[in-house]
Amino acid sequence: MNFSARDGFNLNALILSPDIEEKVLETPIVLQIHGVLGNFLARGTPRLIPPAMLKCGISTLSINTRMAFMGQIMGEGIFDDAVYDVEAAMGYLEECGYRNIFILGYSLGANLAAYCMSRVSGTNVRGLILEGCSFSLPDSQRNRYDKWQSIPSYNDIYYNARKVLGPDPYGSKSDQIVIVYRAWGASFKPLDAELFTYKTWWFMRSPEAHHTKTYKLIDKIASPILFLQGEEDYIVGEWEPRVLARIAMKGGNGDVTVKYIPGARHDCMENPEVMVKTVVDWVSSRADTAPNQALKK
Repeated sequence: MNFSARDGFNLNALILSPDIEEKVLETPIVLQIHGVLGNFLARGTPRLIPPAMLKCGISTLSINTRMAFMGQIMGEGIFDDAVYDVEAAMGYLEECGYRNIFILGYSLGANLAAYCMSRVSGTNVRGLILEGCSFSLPDSQRNRYDKWQSIPSYNDIYYNARKVLGPDPYGSKSDQIVIVYRAWGASFKPLDAELFTYKTWWFMRSPEAHHTKTYKLIDKIASPILFLQGEEDYIVGEWEPRVLARIAMKGGNGDVTVKYIPGARHDCMENPEVMVKTVVDWVSSRADTAPNQALKK
């Protein structure tokens, strides 16, 4: 299906629902948000979660945000604007009549989901599932670039971005693609490099990307939160969901859970049985109508 965000950006989405006709709106539905350079058919969680949830009587709506595919390379993948995509999907589900909406953000999508839920209230969202959620995208990238001695360095990219984008980065008509070598490893091979435009980097990874610093906004989320992380995650540190959970609880959220998935790395669907059971149990316990109950009616 297709629908538009408030700024006119066209969204592609895929919905999977149990074949129970009039009862479908009573079942939980998970709005799924992919990670960086991903899409709803990408490997791992984005592709595997919807059919797994369907078998358990849970619907999913998977969207391709403006961060999908080559968004960060072609310049349209502005993190701050991508929140409109999530809000549009939430609005679509509410207009359809879904009452038990859950949001599952994977990797970058987790940070985007957290940002979205920190600025909205009064929705039918029953809970937020954050898989592989970084404490702070700018801090994570700075640490990774320093570790591998990236070329250019984090500080060099920041300096060049300020020079290219000028005093108004969002409104700037000047932008360029930047290639970062040794971003993911010590070699100059393409697998260890990454690409952005200066503008997409600025709003996703720079010191000014305040909305991607999840630790600064997680305490504003009132909905129940489930943090999921692979025990062998090599991208997000083991401590990051624990500290984020602590900040959320300190901010007044009384329903925060952290689950580590054994045998999984950054993608928790590397251990699908534990991952799916964890999500289904958590969603079922927080929905007005558990999926199996709706299926039996």
